[in-house]
Amino acid sequence: MTSVTLDNSLATDQENIVFKTDKEIWTYERLASEVDRLARGLARHGLRKGDRVALHMANLPELIVAYHACFRIGAIAAPLNIRFKTAELRPLLQRLRPAFYVGQASLYGQVASIESSIVPSNRRFVVGGSVNDPRVQPWTRLFAETNGQPMRRAPDVDAPAVLLTTSGTTGQPKFVVHTLATLSKTAESLGHWGLDSNQIAALFCPMVHGSGLFTMLACIRFGVPFVLFERFEPDPILDAIERHRCTWIAGLPFMFAALLHQQRSRPRNVDSLRTCLVGGDVCPPQLQDQFSSFFGIPLGSIWAATEACGSLTYGLQPGPVSRIAPGAQVRLVDDNQVPVPRGEVGELVVRGPHVTIGYWAGPGQIKDAPREGWFHTGDLMRQDEKGDLWFVGRKKQLIIRGGSNISPVEVERVLMAHPAVHDAAAVGVPDPDLGQRVAGFVQLADGAQSVDLNEILAFASERLADYKVPEALEIVDKIPRNALGKIDRQLLLAMV
Repeated sequence: MTSVTLDNSLATDQENIVFKTDKEIWTYERLASEVDRLARGLARHGLRKGDRVALHMANLPELIVAYHACFRIGAIAAPLNIRFKTAELRPLLQRLRPAFYVGQASLYGQVASIESSIVPSNRRFVVGGSVNDPRVQPWTRLFAETNGQPMRRAPDVDAPAVLLTTSGTTGQPKFVVHTLATLSKTAESLGHWGLDSNQIAALFCPMVHGSGLFTMLACIRFGVPFVLFERFEPDPILDAIERHRCTWIAGLPFMFAALLHQQRSRPRNVDSLRTCLVGGDVCPPQLQDQFSSFFGIPLGSIWAATEACGSLTYGLQPGPVSRIAPGAQVRLVDDNQVPVPRGEVGELVVRGPHVTIGYWAGPGQIKDAPREGWFHTGDLMRQDEKGDLWFVGRKKQLIIRGGSNISPVEVERVLMAHPAVHDAAAVGVPDPDLGQRVAGFVQLADGAQSVDLNEILAFASERLADYKVPEALEIVDKIPRNALGKIDRQLLLAMV
């Protein structure tokens, strides 16, 4: 594959640019050509409609090519979490039974010991280098010449096209099924997040997850050129925002905390930024305030799920608040599926053409399809007088103490408001009398190592009803989070 020398700004001559990396430019013509050659090659190697292709790499250009080649053929792209170790990958691959493995050479070590009965020996291909394994071939061997004739395929737009794993904090991760139709509608709905052809995006969320994949597809859908980062590293991202005059970014809370810290340490000219969106977990309001004060632009909170991304758009004030996107079908319901009055807490359910068709259980097997089209998110929210939706907590994570519901998010927000606390988490500990009691964990801010925990609890008791105040509070070196940056409450519960 050929490369093109970078210029100094993505803002110039961007009409035909899909994305840039730190080494090369990819145009629409180049991307279309590479996709066509790979799709032809995969088909000649025996890949058929409905076959799974395990994609195991960071945010490389090859991942974008591989996704689209699978879409062209009608095969099912199955991206793998690059943080997973062999013990986590083996059961996933055993369930997938991929026809092909296409991975990054530096990650292949986690797959090398997996049996050939699970990952075929003659269909293991790597990008970005070589590995010392006779079963593995360079992915360039997959490419076929086109002879000027584009590959003609008409895949079923309603058939499974991609399987995205959930974070899997309990039990085995599920495979969320999206089709070409739901992916197309998801990409289209991200226009409500401010993506249009006038933007220049920086893409650093992993494309093996919905956050990165949906953003990549939306950028292509709206003709938004983007800078592609292999992994999240705050300094190179800030440098690139300055160099390419990026206007749009989205990420997880810890990413924005790191960007803020590094920008304070070494300021760069990032006044081109116009839209900054945070999602994936509850963002501390103080981080939103600090980011907005330092960068001079709001940090908007967004709600999204792998199963249904695009129903809500970013909030206009600090806090876990979202707005309903125009045309979206959204309800808050009680346990009997009856809509709750405004101001009361209910489970968020959404419906629309962007919603998953269910969870993959095997070839031709889809489980737990949305009931009457409604996807039950498991997230508890309340709607205020303006119509905005405020996240309260996960239905399964709600702490019920003596019959009273307690949102761990609310407790965490109060704990993190204390100046000595950098991060916090709350879980419900089983109790024979009350059902559950509240346990809290705090990660102290730099320079606050000698803080009195009773002082933090007194601070919380001034801001929370007595039954919500943690009855046990523990200092930890770091709040544990899973691969998607969400608090690992199961691990905290085990620690208790």
